[in-house]
Amino acid sequence: MSALVLALTAGAVIGLALGALGGGGGVLAAPALIHLLGFTPAAAATAGLIIVTITTISALPAHVRDGHVAWRTGALFAAAGVVPALLAGFAAARLPGSALTVAFAAVAVVAALRMLRPSDPRPVTGVRAARAAGAGAGLGAVTGLLGVGGGFLAVPTLTGVLGLRMRQAVGTSLLVITVNSLAALAARAGSGGDLRWEVTGPFAAAAVLGAWDGRRLAARVTGDALRKAFAYLLLAVAALMLADVVR
Repeated sequence: MSALVLALTAGAVIGLALGALGGGGGVLAAPALIHLLGFTPAAAATAGLIIVTITTISALPAHVRDGHVAWRTGALFAAAGVVPALLAGFAAARLPGSALTVAFAAVAVVAALRMLRPSDPRPVTGVRAARAAGAGAGLGAVTGLLGVGGGFLAVPTLTGVLGLRMRQAVGTSLLVITVNSLAALAARAGSGGDLRWEVTGPFAAAAVLGAWDGRRLAARVTGDALRKAFAYLLLAVAALMLADVVR
């Protein structure tokens, strides 16, 4: 199968996840770029950031139009992650490829477990607001280090900790991911390695189209079913990445 076909297929799957779930798709971008398309872990992290940023920016206006973005909550959540995203972006260039691969796998496992865990609908309190700030900082660090959007952290926090409805959490997470991804890209400027735009460009384009389909899919399929299916896919990907490191 050609690199172009692989890029288009992987991009469509990632876009579907981002559009339907507000996150999780970016976790798959780096493994797809590394194992299917031959990117180095460092180049995959930067290319993944570019793909996630383009996809979220293109998907956000529809959620804004539908009134599914909590601007104040999203801005505060994103603000907590900007500095960690910048610092982690600078640090990522100094990590060996094997360490990044293990980190990708660990994040995929965490994402899967968060998706499988039932959400907590209780309203926010002072302590929970502090938890939300911590989650925002952690989200920024993960975005900067690994080039993943981190919606798997944002959506459960926005629903379970800050009390947003699921659709509003999905739209707001896209705002948060966009801000953190732009900060991380600024930190990585000039250090992305060989991004192979002939692959990264089509990958991003397919993700954008997939995100539109994912938004429509979310209106027809229950959120729990989507999250569980994607969680099991992430666990399988994590196992393959760890097996590759051990070999």
